[in-house]
Amino acid sequence: MPASGGRHRLSRRTKIATGVFALAIAGGALAVATTFGDPGAANAASGGQAAAGQISCPDVASKLPAIPAQAQAEVQRNLDLLNTQINEANNRLRTSVGQGGPNFVQNAILGPLADKRKSTIDRIAISIGRRAEKPQGLDSLATCSVGGAGAAAPAPAQGTGTGGQNGNNGNNGQNGNSGNTGNAGVGQISCPDVASKLPAIPAQAQAEVTRNLELLNTQIAEANNRLKTTVGQGGPNFVQNAILGPLEDKRVATINRIATAIGRTAAKPQGLDALAPCSR
Repeated sequence: MPASGGRHRLSRRTKIATGVFALAIAGGALAVATTFGDPGAANAASGGQAAAGQISCPDVASKLPAIPAQAQAEVQRNLDLLNTQINEANNRLRTSVGQGGPNFVQNAILGPLADKRKSTIDRIAISIGRRAEKPQGLDSLATCSVGGAGAAAPAPAQGTGTGGQNGNNGNNGQNGNSGNTGNAGVGQISCPDVASKLPAIPAQAQAEVTRNLELLNTQIAEANNRLKTTVGQGGPNFVQNAILGPLEDKRVATINRIATAIGRTAAKPQGLDALAPCSR
């Protein structure tokens, strides 16, 4: 056999072997990319926290009785601390996405938050109890939960429906929310003015009344923010049940504190509860 024929066969064998080796390397690289290149798949398989969501806690301020003037500063400090605790827990929720096992959020975030809130709420009750009747049953407000993206699939963006540009079945037009009677647009919350309906405020009540008037403004701002961030969510009564109703409850409690503060040193104003309901 001529030497050139052997070299020819050797060359073919070398090419085939090289090709098989290259395919093996490519297959290994593909396997590595499939295994490690998709963090979303890895998170889904881990059974841990898959999305951030938002922590929701019962409102404490609106459930308090009239706060004695001597306890006002301490109560306010602890109410501020409750807000700080929620902010810290929400930050922990965002920065720990993908971590832990199936009970990670409960054990590492919600459980410790409930313990902190219970201690803070107890301090509020004790502070009020030094000067007046100690409020009971506030411990039930300590437990929080996770909602939003962490609990369910996010709602479609406003103007899009699950069936394309025409929205859901039966909804005509380009806006998918045109047939949705929930929170279909931002709008603006409007509330009756309280300050202009007050009588002359005794000097001794001025600071407390001012704090609660500012709180009324904060409550409206929070409700308007909630209105903006929930566009496209909920059923036909979503805005009333989830935003306007809770806002009215908070305003009733705050307005009552204003009336009580004035009533300690002057005639207590009557009928201010009528200013609590707001509209969109």
